[in-house]
Amino acid sequence: MKDIKEILKERILVLDGAMGTMLQRYKFQEEDFRGERFKEWEHPLQGNNDLLSLTQPEAIADVHRKYFAAGADIVETNTFSGTTIAMADYHMEDLVYELNYESARIAKKVADEFTKKEPNKPRFVAGSIGPTNKTASMSPDVNDPGYRAISFDELRIAYKLQVEALLDGGSDLLLVETIFDTLNAKAALFAIEEVKEERNIDVPIMVSGTITDASGRTLSGQTAEAFLISISHIPILSVGFNCALGASQLVPHLEVLATKSEHAVSAHPNAGLPNAFGEYDETPDQMAEQIREYVEKGLVNIVGGCCGTTPEHITAIAKVVKDFKPRQFPVLQ
Repeated sequence: MKDIKEILKERILVLDGAMGTMLQRYKFQEEDFRGERFKEWEHPLQGNNDLLSLTQPEAIADVHRKYFAAGADIVETNTFSGTTIAMADYHMEDLVYELNYESARIAKKVADEFTKKEPNKPRFVAGSIGPTNKTASMSPDVNDPGYRAISFDELRIAYKLQVEALLDGGSDLLLVETIFDTLNAKAALFAIEEVKEERNIDVPIMVSGTITDASGRTLSGQTAEAFLISISHIPILSVGFNCALGASQLVPHLEVLATKSEHAVSAHPNAGLPNAFGEYDETPDQMAEQIREYVEKGLVNIVGGCCGTTPEHITAIAKVVKDFKPRQFPVLQ
């Protein structure tokens, strides 16, 4: 199979859309999340999407299939909350290895099906590593600004377990995404480097931050350039932004990355901004038109969708980007 780094030089790669948005279509209830195995679990489980890899694996495989069929080159594993830190909400810390392993295995199986059918368009699995629900840089208590709900070391240990399971399950690359606190991301990247060293392997790493408001900063206060600089000591495949903003609002921040980064640049924005009901209204055609600006300006190498995006959005995006050359990697002084 062709190396992803080589393919990136030839064409723009398409990432999948939102797993959560697709799972909402199934209208799963508490008993669906529980399945047979967790029937007697003492705590509510509805909303634990990662658990569906164990209790509704066919639905997860089906979502991956739909995204690959829509034109995605890369799908993300169903593991956005797959750390002991996030799973503590459901008292499921002991299941973290299995959740990540199974999620990666399901995605890899579907990827292999598609690669077999179209060997000239190999499909890849990105192990999705979310930000956790705790932040290492900021205090959750306004009356105690020095307090931290989590330490760097606790994050590193949690991420390491997730990384090992994602790789064991067959992930081709790792995606540290929706980064609102770069210190959390650094803990994830540190854990990945540890695993790479211990196993004597090299695995491509995608890093994707999130700009949280119109000021153009991450939640922990970094501009796009500061974010890039603070993760540049790690050998990564791509750097980019996802979530929080719609496609058009991301343009100035992607321009910064495209000019300053020697890595591939990725973007998977939301389908616009949420409406009063927290839903995303942007149609596939509207979103694809905005993504056209990215490719006309030569800003991206990898593009997909985040909240509110569906296979229909990915089809429209794939159609737009196929005629454009990928961003050229600048020779930085």
